[in-house]
Amino acid sequence: MTETDTRAKLWETVATATRFCIAVENAREADKGEFIAEMLGCLPRIYLNFTETGTDGTDEIAYLSTFVDEDYYESIRRGIESLLGPDDTYLETFEEDMKYSETPIAASVAESLADIFQDLFNFVGNVKESDGEALIQAFAECKDNFDAHWSQTLCNVMRPLNQLRLGSAE
Repeated sequence: MTETDTRAKLWETVATATRFCIAVENAREADKGEFIAEMLGCLPRIYLNFTETGTDGTDEIAYLSTFVDEDYYESIRRGIESLLGPDDTYLETFEEDMKYSETPIAASVAESLADIFQDLFNFVGNVKESDGEALIQAFAECKDNFDAHWSQTLCNVMRPLNQLRLGSAE
């Protein structure tokens, strides 16, 4: 992939991340069905953007800002939780502790989406704040967090969202 192709893919990632963040920020006022459809439209693209795009580590910037503090995170989480109501909780099967437990482990769609939002909002914020100068470094940092922390969360949260949108296959 050429440098021009890589940059185009990175800007596509910024656009998808921005779309996701706007939908999550507006969850409290959203229609539940439309919100779920939007998440199911964004999440697979985000996954593909972070698994199919690599960077060479150029464009070093000394410091990247953090835009999501604990209060903002909680506000985002509560907004999604309020929208989904009792549909916010789902049984998690990929939890590490699950293999040692006879009791199902519950997870929260709102918390999962807020975790993803936190990194994506910081990524988009750093790109915007730097007028694009921090694009590669911000992507590299977000990709590191994706690989280490929230890629599995992204995959896991699609299952209950799909169930809410399409219902049971039975």
